[in-house]
Amino acid sequence: MSTLIVIAKAPVPGRVKTRLTPPFTPEQGAGLAAAALADTLEAVATARFRRRLLALEGEPGLVEVPSGFTVVPQSGGGLDRRLAAAFEQAAALDPGPALLIGMDTPQVTGPLLEACLPTSWEDATIGLAEDGGFWSLGFHRPRAVELDRLLFDVPMSTDTTGAVQLGRLTAAGLRVRTLPVLRDVDTIADVAAVAAAAPASRFAAAAHAASAGLPVPA
Repeated sequence: MSTLIVIAKAPVPGRVKTRLTPPFTPEQGAGLAAAALADTLEAVATARFRRRLLALEGEPGLVEVPSGFTVVPQSGGGLDRRLAAAFEQAAALDPGPALLIGMDTPQVTGPLLEACLPTSWEDATIGLAEDGGFWSLGFHRPRAVELDRLLFDVPMSTDTTGAVQLGRLTAAGLRVRTLPVLRDVDTIADVAAVAAAAPASRFAAAAHAASAGLPVPA
């Protein structure tokens, strides 16, 4: 038994990928977010997990969700609270291991995600991101750990977020495996790098289309 959780926002212009505008328009930013989410959900759909949970902020009708997913609304509060709530929602459906990822790493694959799930020899896994955050977090038994103590008040969206989160896990005495470092999409440079890492993806196509009219860097 295992659950793969995707925590995501509906791709509404002006509410997603705001750090990309400018030079992209809010509509282009939303298009990039939609493509990244679609690629992510496709990878999750191919991974061998018993349950797939989409914790969504926004209107479900704005997202094309593959079959086999349970869609739940995100809780209120900051991202730290919403991450904890997503693990609690997953544990209510299935008490087994759970892995959580965001929508900003469309280069992930099903086999990679399967390899990231905590095993019986581990309490947790964490995938650090190049910008100092983290792109994935997993617990072998979410009900057996104190999610509030592990996640609450970890400063999000900083260049030390991943290090602080890893420190919380290790300070609690958990057996932690660190996963491959990935680059997520927050800046213009990230768009080009992630598109190059997944050239056949929807995200790469959206990035190429959005970038076509931008000035060429000197």
